[in-house]
This record gives sequence, structure tokens and C-alpha cells, in this order.
Amino acid sequence: MEEASLKNDQTPISQGSDIPQERESERTGLDGQNGVPPERKEFVAPAVGMEFESYDDAYNYYICYAKDAGFRVRVKNSWFKRNSREKYGAVLCCSSQGFKRIKDVNHIRKETRTGCPAMIRMRLVDSKRWRVLEVTLEHNHSLGAKIYKSIKKMGTGARRKLQSNADADVRTIKLYRALVIDAGGHGNSNSSAREITNLSDHPNQLNLKKSDTQAIYNYLCRMQLTNPNFFYLMDLSDEGQVKNVFWADARSRAAGGYFDDAIFFDNTYLSNKYEIPLVAFVGINHHGQLVLLGCGLLAGETTESYIWLLKAWMTCMSDRSPQTIITDRCKVLQSAIAEVFPRSLHRFGLSHIMRKVPEKLGGLRNYDTIRKALTKAVYEALKPFDFEAAWGFMIQHFGVSNHEWLQSLYEDRARWAPVYLKDTFFSGMASVRPGETLNAFFDRYVHKQTPLKEFLDKYELALQKKHKEEANADMESRNSSPTLKTRCSFELQLSKVYTREIFKKFQFEVEEMYSCFSTTQLHIDGPIVIFLVKERVLGEGNRREIRDYEVLYNRAAAEVRCICSCFNFNGYLCRHALCVLNFNGVEEIPSKYILSRWKKDYKRLHIPDHGSGNVDVTDRVQWFSQLYRSALQVVEEGVISLDHYKVALQAFEESLNRVHDVEEKRE
Repeated sequence: MEEASLKNDQTPISQGSDIPQERESERTGLDGQNGVPPERKEFVAPAVGMEFESYDDAYNYYICYAKDAGFRVRVKNSWFKRNSREKYGAVLCCSSQGFKRIKDVNHIRKETRTGCPAMIRMRLVDSKRWRVLEVTLEHNHSLGAKIYKSIKKMGTGARRKLQSNADADVRTIKLYRALVIDAGGHGNSNSSAREITNLSDHPNQLNLKKSDTQAIYNYLCRMQLTNPNFFYLMDLSDEGQVKNVFWADARSRAAGGYFDDAIFFDNTYLSNKYEIPLVAFVGINHHGQLVLLGCGLLAGETTESYIWLLKAWMTCMSDRSPQTIITDRCKVLQSAIAEVFPRSLHRFGLSHIMRKVPEKLGGLRNYDTIRKALTKAVYEALKPFDFEAAWGFMIQHFGVSNHEWLQSLYEDRARWAPVYLKDTFFSGMASVRPGETLNAFFDRYVHKQTPLKEFLDKYELALQKKHKEEANADMESRNSSPTLKTRCSFELQLSKVYTREIFKKFQFEVEEMYSCFSTTQLHIDGPIVIFLVKERVLGEGNRREIRDYEVLYNRAAAEVRCICSCFNFNGYLCRHALCVLNFNGVEEIPSKYILSRWKKDYKRLHIPDHGSGNVDVTDRVQWFSQLYRSALQVVEEGVISLDHYKVALQAFEESLNRVHDVEEKRE
């Protein structure tokens, strides 16, 4: 930056002192076009990260905000480039900032300055936009009415600027229509009666408190400034009201490149009418931990809102759709997913359905026995015939054939009953065993009455904790060897490959091979053999039961598939398949059954496809996004140890030097 000169302007700017009455009516007319009566308009307070197309836009915005808040503004400092005299920085402050100079003490004029700290500091960035870099909102004096007494002594330039303020109000209000809050109601803006917008009166906008809108805006501004690859979209009505919001931080976007094969769309808080209408896109990482892939706030459970949100997520994730998406049972959401993700397999979360059993069936006379019969049909059926028979028995025996919820559940069975989902890949999110649940990502951070502002404060803490848990799991997986519990070669093989937590789950399957006491051939068709594996399991009342599992084995194709479909549900082979491999003298699990997503070094081996082969030579935003994701991979690896950190830092420095070399060659 060239050496600059500093200009101090001590002239206070009046808030509407000499503005003609007709100009006031023009602004009032514009307010009516925006659908917000003038007395209900309120400009969002300035926040770090706000950007403006020009200095005049920034200046006029702060003037409008000050007018609304009840104070006057003056330009405290301005910075100009030496040669071009182009302005590149400024500080706007409250007119009560500072104190009277000593030589003015004997003047008769009353002291009006209080050393007020209220101000904004802004600067020209990228030679295009003005960005707010520092904000102080607090005043140390009482604020006045919104229209002030005129200031008689005013220079020509100041008067011209004041007149331009009035002319620019139209442009400013149009530009910042999204920042205008509809406070609702009448009378004192601080009254609790106006604090909450009535959702029934505004079904197509977020049901937010005034402070919530400010909190959202401040959060998004802060994240855009501090999180370079942060992404957000806001859905606004024609009147500038916020309808829906979506956002994803840099880590969530990066995680999407690794773990978006199967995702859980969680609308629990929205459907259960929580204080905050929160929805979340959640995946499973290589440690089996929940990982956030994006968040949203929705005006309501409408097809329009869901479609907007799903499309926003797709845009954020470079138009990649998941292989499997799991949701609660919701017809509106079902139709939205069918439109936005037509190639994805849409399944209903089994744990969510079973969680509703007490609520839906609790009033029935034979509730306990009905619940047991339902559980048996859902979790123990290995073939569709078994499920149909068990369901039919339950319906007829207990006389619940006309039960509305059970009827609708049966009609949707192909989307939630495990026996129908064996060809669906869930990557550990299926919850197909009794007691397994798919928890909400923010389970410990959000309760029914949690206000949005509190959630946004907790949001970053929740993510930091999850990131720390993943980093710790990475360290444990890379730096320690698990204790082996058997002499099985499969256990030794995958102890060197899987992350610690996934290996524990697989290790349990290896241990349970000893509960499978018989492996026999049922049918042979060329290279394909059907085996029957008998297993002793704990049944009702801790009684030992024997269950039969059919396992297909194709030696020529190195293929093994069990009727329990553990591999598709959980991503690793079950005890029954392991018994068949062992029976056939196989000492190592075929590579096709060792998923990369469970490996210790998964992020190092797997390069997410971000469409780098189709780079738009004119789209700098796309360049930035791809470079940031690539850099984030180096960062993820660079924090493993001090040696990793030093190498990563050196690599960044070398890369930067090479980039500078390109610029020097051009010159």
C-alpha cells in the first residue's frame, strides 16, 4: 500500500436537520413498497465483516443506522493514497466522541462531547469493496430522538453531503432491504409484546425474535471474515424478510468431500417445535463419529423450504448428491428429496420410528406384548416372508388391523424395515439392532427452549469439541496398536488398517465367530455355494436360541454375502461371513470388503472429487474453493505431530514462493 495522508473532519453530520419535508415523504413511500411501515423499520447494527459496494454506501448505511438509533455521526479519520488521492480507509464515529480542546474551553458553547466510544472503522479491500473491520456499538451517553435539531453552521460540502444522504436513502434502503427487521406490533419497540413475530401471521418467514435476526447476521459476518471457505445462503421474501438460512463452515464443507456417501438429514428440532427451527446435515467419519455437513433454519415444514435447503446444500457440496439419505418419516420431506436427490436412496431412520412406539401404541390394551411382537418382526426377520408373517400375526392376534399409524408404517415398510434395505449402503448409520440410535448432532447443546442467540454461541463450542474428538481419535489410531483377543488372521490383518473405534466393532464380530458352531453347504451352483451358519444368540429372557444364517460365497469372484447384510449396514463383514471365509481356508479378507472410509489414513489416501477437472477459467470463486480444500488437507495432516507441522509449514512457504515466481516471470 502506498504511503497515505490522514484527514480529520470534525464537522458533525445532522440526521435529517435540513432535509425537506417532501424528501421525507419520498422515503415513506419507499418503505411502503417494501411492505414495512416507516415506524416499524430498524436498521441492523453494524458488525465486523459487513461489506459495501462503495464508501458512499457504507457512509449512508451508518447514517441511516445512527438516525434510527438516535445519535449523530461525524467522519473522524479518512485515509487517502498519496498519488491518486483515492480514499482507502475511514473511521466514522458518534458526534459525542472525544472532548473539547483546551483552547475552546473559554467558549460559551455548552460541552456536548462525552468521549463516546461508538464508532466503525472500515477499509477498502481488494480495491473493490469496503469492509467493516472494527465496531463499537456502546455509547456512554443517552441517545436522543430520531430527528435532531438542525445545525445552523454547516459548510457547503457538508450541506451537499447531507442532501445526498436524503437522495441516497432510496438506494441505501434498497441495498440493505435484507437488513431491515420487521419488529411487529405497535408502540414501544422494546416492549415484550413486540419481541416475537407471530408465525401464524407470517407462515412464510422465520419465527425469530428481534435479537435473533441480529445474532444470525453477526454470526454470518464474523464467520465470513474469519473462516475463508465459509458458505451461507439466505432465502428472502420480496419484502426482505428472512425465510430460510443455510450455512456450512470450512471443515463441514471439507468433511462433505469425504463422508457424504450416506447422510442423515435431522429435522428433529423443527418437527418437534423447538424454539429454534434448526435442521442439520450429518455424516459419519472414519471413526464412526457424527460429523456436521451443514446447518439450516427453516420457516416451516413446507416442500418449498425443504427444496430450497436441499438445493443450498447441493450447491455448497459442488452438486454432489449422497448415495443414501436418511430422514424421519415425513411426506413433505419425502417429495422434496425425490425432486432434489432423484438418484439417492431415501430411507427412514429406524431408531426414530421405534422411538415413537410408546407414543403411538402406548394407549392400546396389550401394549407390552404388541411392542414385543413389533420388535421381533422388525429386528429378527431375515427374509421378507418372515417379516410379512410376523407382522400379519401381530395385526390379527391383537386386533389392530385398523390402527392408522401401524397401517401407514406398513405401507412405508420398504423405506425403513431392515429386511427390505439389504441392498442399501448405510456406512454405519442404519441402527438396525435393538437399542441402536441415531442421535442428533447437537443433542447436548439444544433443548426445547434454547434461544437462537444461545445456540449460535454454543455452536462453535460444539464443533470445536467434535473436531478435538476426531483429532484425538486420529492420534490414538496412528500411534497405538490395539490388543488382539484371538488368533484369527482376520483380526491381525485389520488391526493394522482400521481406525481404533471401527476395529473394536470388527473385533467384536471376530470374537462372536465362536458363537457360530456349525458351517455347512446348502446348495452349489458352479463357483457359487450357499452356506448355512448356525449361531447361538441370547433371546428373550436371556434364553439361548439358535438362529440360521445363509451366506453366499463365490470363490472365483472372491465374493461373500450374508443374509444379515452387516456389510451394507455397517461397512465391515459379519461373524457369519467370516466363518464361511475361514471354512474355505481364506486367510485374508478380500480388499473389496475393507472400505477405505474406515482406514487410519483415509484422509491421506482419498482425494475428494471437487470437479477439479472442470475448472472454469473465469471463476475465481471456484479457484479459491478448490485451493482452500486442498490446503485444508495439508492442515489436517500437519497437526498430527510437530514433525508433520514443520513439514506442512515448509511446504506452504515453498508453494508461496513458487506462486510469487509466476508473478515475477510475468513482469
